[in-house]
Amino acid sequence: MQLNPKLIKKQFEKSMSKYDENAVVQKLMAEKLITSLTAAAGSNFDRILEAGAGTGLLTKLAASELTFKKYYANDIVEKSGNYLKSILPDCNFICGNAQKIKPPVKMDLIISNAMFQWFSNPDKVLSYYRTLLNPSGIIAFSTFSPDNYKEIKAVCNLGLDYKEPDEIRSILEKNYNVLHLEKFDCRLNFTSPLEVLAHMKNTGVNSICTKHWGIIEVKEFCERYKTLYPDLTLTYSPIIVVAEKK
Repeated sequence: MQLNPKLIKKQFEKSMSKYDENAVVQKLMAEKLITSLTAAAGSNFDRILEAGAGTGLLTKLAASELTFKKYYANDIVEKSGNYLKSILPDCNFICGNAQKIKPPVKMDLIISNAMFQWFSNPDKVLSYYRTLLNPSGIIAFSTFSPDNYKEIKAVCNLGLDYKEPDEIRSILEKNYNVLHLEKFDCRLNFTSPLEVLAHMKNTGVNSICTKHWGIIEVKEFCERYKTLYPDLTLTYSPIIVVAEKK
């Protein structure tokens, strides 16, 4: 699936005010990411770069659980800088596409929560990120497996090109030693298919669809969702990764 960075930026910008209250799984992922990172690689990193920082869910945890001298944060949405500065006033915000980010110095840790699935070529990005790290630098990120949003895929054949855990490991091992890699599933319950759509909209995930839905498309989605998934669940399938630069 060809992703449109402008559409992704637009949808995430629109969802920011409601993101934190809806991003319950992303918050859990951030917590697991920090826990896995500190267990595998410690908590002391002089220079940290957070890619795709958004409203700062991960930034808050990093600020309280990690020790650092400089914190750089990136997001494609310029408004993200306001959220991050309110959490970490000394944060150095770099606005732009995370696939092409050019920080002024080498990093000891690159960290990112629930963003890598938006990369059109994660192999290329991970190879590039290696050049941004100091020797023995750490990369820690969360993303999703192909089981993620499996209901949406079944109902309307929409979805990102998610990688299997073994694929991610294989990509990483070209440039990194994998210290930790785990997958887990989390299911959310809703009262109606419309609530599912609202949840996706409020977490920016509706940017997987490039076409505007009218009343007919929404009605068809709701009817098909209720038929295929009468319990009205939505599956998240996160993957947590911590790796060290070779």
